[in-house]
Amino acid sequence: MAKTKKWYKEGLRFQCQGSGKCCVSRGEYGYVYLDKKDRQKFADYFQLSLTEFTTQYCTKTEGYYHLNTLSDQEECLFLKDNKCSVYEARPTQCRTWPFWPEVLSAKTWQKEVAAFCPGIGKGKLYKESEIEGIANEQFLSEAMMEKEP
Repeated sequence: MAKTKKWYKEGLRFQCQGSGKCCVSRGEYGYVYLDKKDRQKFADYFQLSLTEFTTQYCTKTEGYYHLNTLSDQEECLFLKDNKCSVYEARPTQCRTWPFWPEVLSAKTWQKEVAAFCPGIGKGKLYKESEIEGIANEQFLSEAMMEKEP
């Protein structure tokens, strides 16, 4: 069976423009989900135990941990002046944007990513193999969330 060619086989350009748009809730993309590895990385960053970090900064919704949001705003609680205040510890979901498996169809990319993110089409040209590697990292993180008690 022939391998299907991806619409992004020639690569995609992306460079973060620092707009902070990806850090604000919009529709179905409302939470920053965290697997245990992400929560531990944050705990280490804040010099807390995993339990302390999870209790102070996370909520579990439908069996999945995510960062709390600010009650009066729909932005990430770590977004300060359109910049990530915990950049060194940012979770998989943030590090892998915009190459999430669920947005890597041509139609979804145009509707949900390119029309929204000012960094699309700019900067580094990511090869097909790099895009798939990043998407796989996000996929594996999501799979790990499903296995957590």
